[in-house]
Amino acid sequence: MKFHLKVWRQKNAKDPGRLVDYTIDNINPDMSFLEMMDVLNDELIRKGEDPIAFDHDCREGICGMCSMYINGRAHGPQRAATTCQLYMRSFKDGDTIYVEPWRAKAFPVIKDLVVDRSAFDRIIAAGGFISVNTGQAQDANAIPIPKADADRAMDAAACIGCGACVAACPNGAAMLFVSAKISQLALLPQGQPERYTRALNMVKQMDEEGFGNCTNIGACEAECPKEIKLTNIARMNREYLTAAFIQE
Repeated sequence: MKFHLKVWRQKNAKDPGRLVDYTIDNINPDMSFLEMMDVLNDELIRKGEDPIAFDHDCREGICGMCSMYINGRAHGPQRAATTCQLYMRSFKDGDTIYVEPWRAKAFPVIKDLVVDRSAFDRIIAAGGFISVNTGQAQDANAIPIPKADADRAMDAAACIGCGACVAACPNGAAMLFVSAKISQLALLPQGQPERYTRALNMVKQMDEEGFGNCTNIGACEAECPKEIKLTNIARMNREYLTAAFIQE
């Protein structure tokens, strides 16, 4: 397969950046998108050119590092998949493919397709800890949890923090990510002691990082590779309002 690539190249955070044209041939349709990028980088290195910088780690859809905006969609055209799970057979031979970094004020570009997502780390840190007893492990049946709550908590915990929700949102909102992290603990008994302070602190940090607000467009849920639901945002709003009322 042959593709025409338009890849965002940016030397550093201060560089204005631009789309650069590349043509790549003899691509196996069973290659992942990242493997195709590896082949392109090999060609660039052989020519003595600077390879394209992009994030990657597990390449199994687990870590969320492979953040690329492909043809106007976070992680590309395949639903419920990360970039590393996107295969070249999803495109047509001869297609022109646009590859860009996440676009959000709170995710400044470091180089090429790599953005600084440390804002997410600071939000998680603002959530603090959960109070747990030390010593011998508690029996699994000692804390009964309704199955519906356990299922919702597990669904929220599936968030890998890739930032696709922010990239897809026209407001650059991080509310799907933050609400998933708040929900997974708010739904479980272990998360109750710090439940409301956690909501207040994480939302406060989110606002300080410069993320936008949610206007219920739904692009975040549509592009999330783990299909995190908008209902988590509603839960986060309830948690925050309750916490603000209790604090007063």
